[in-house]
Amino acid sequence: MLSYRTPASRPVHSVRAVIPRCVIATVFALLFSTAASASSLVVGQPAPPIRLTTLDGKSIATQDLKGKVVIVTFWATWCGPCREELPLLSRYAQQHIGDGLVVLGFSLDTPDELDEVRAVSRSLSFPVGLLGDPHVPGYGRIWHLPVSFTIDRSGNLVDNGWKDSNPVWTAERLEHLVTPLLRRAP
Repeated sequence: MLSYRTPASRPVHSVRAVIPRCVIATVFALLFSTAASASSLVVGQPAPPIRLTTLDGKSIATQDLKGKVVIVTFWATWCGPCREELPLLSRYAQQHIGDGLVVLGFSLDTPDELDEVRAVSRSLSFPVGLLGDPHVPGYGRIWHLPVSFTIDRSGNLVDNGWKDSNPVWTAERLEHLVTPLLRRAP
């Protein structure tokens, strides 16, 4: 490491030598915090609470949705697979609203993209809000999209989106995973 002594006899490290260490430490901290949060998600255990503040200012908390089947989905306007799955998820949500299904859509877009988010949300049958911070307590850092998590009527995690090899919703996946949950009595 390059260093030299200042008049006060303190070593000063070159910026080039210090920056890589800072970058490496930051990357490891992010990966560890994401892995630690994501690993705390256990199917069959209570789902971490999350609160959606909708585009019109309403607040919806998963803790208040016991007795409902909840899909928490993270998406963005710039995410092609998200834009493809949103209409399907919207139709499914509309068809099953009477069965106790609630979908909460968290957009990773920034506030300066709010007009685009509003335009997309107008075509959806479920509430949407801006996530704000990609670090979600209990779910980790939302780093790939789309990703969704399914919560049963008791508030337990049924599907951990981080473990899905193909996380995009399809009609078959919804039928296989969510429809059986809706058939169970509240």
